[in-house]
Amino acid sequence: MKAVTNVSLDIRRGEVFGLVGESGSGKTTLGRALLRLVDLSEGSVLFDGKDISEMDAHQIRTMRKRMQVIFQDPFGSLNPRMSVESILQEAVQLVDGRSKTAFRISELLNLVGLSDSARGRHPHEFSGGQRQRICIARALALRPEFIVADEPVAALDVSIQAQIINLLHDLKQELNLTMLFIAHDLAVVRHISDRIGVMYLGSIQEIGPASEVVANPLHPYSSALLSAVPVPDPTQQMKRQVLDGDLPSPIHPPSGCVFRTRCPVADAVCADTVPQLSSVAPDRSVACLKVGQLD
Repeated sequence: MKAVTNVSLDIRRGEVFGLVGESGSGKTTLGRALLRLVDLSEGSVLFDGKDISEMDAHQIRTMRKRMQVIFQDPFGSLNPRMSVESILQEAVQLVDGRSKTAFRISELLNLVGLSDSARGRHPHEFSGGQRQRICIARALALRPEFIVADEPVAALDVSIQAQIINLLHDLKQELNLTMLFIAHDLAVVRHISDRIGVMYLGSIQEIGPASEVVANPLHPYSSALLSAVPVPDPTQQMKRQVLDGDLPSPIHPPSGCVFRTRCPVADAVCADTVPQLSSVAPDRSVACLKVGQLD
């Protein structure tokens, strides 16, 4: 069984690359693989031209200062026995030393919109949105160049989701961060991403600029995800594309195109041929044998 298969993509310096797909599509596994939190069975991950998949424990530990992660569950990823100051202090001292720790912690808290009074409190004393701000501060403490944000708003109320997305967008602009933003909701991803990759059953189905993928999805799966996004205007009628069945098991994936068992335009050719992610327009790629045939 392979959680991720034949994925090849580039994340450009200074951009937010949104990765979207339903649960079980391999998004989190891909994000962890990019950080070497899971080992690759084959392939490579190049970070600034260096293959981190070949690095030993000492080399990867040094490299981790340049790349960090924000987890989905802010409460589960924070030590409940440690104060905010202790949580941030561990990371800050690795980069700034003991002499600048107090100032740097205050700077980080201010950066994520928390007051300095938060430093003596523990995770259970904060709301979900505030805990996620603490996690973001911890990720920023090492002054990373690349961050994997693994569904950072999935566990939050809708009103709080917007605040965290706006915060991440502002931090990206201010700190020139490069980010992989993972989510299952296209409505969330399109507001923060420069480009979007659509993932299904361990493989990338479409890549393109966020505005273009949302306005004109080329893959049937992208179109289905977009049709599921709620529209706040009750007078606007949206054509829903309902997919039959559930996500197939990665243990026994369908032959040919992995999406064919749920695709409204699939035919016999799709069962025999594995579509390759190919360029169909400037900066747009899609893995589909029936591009343009979805009404």
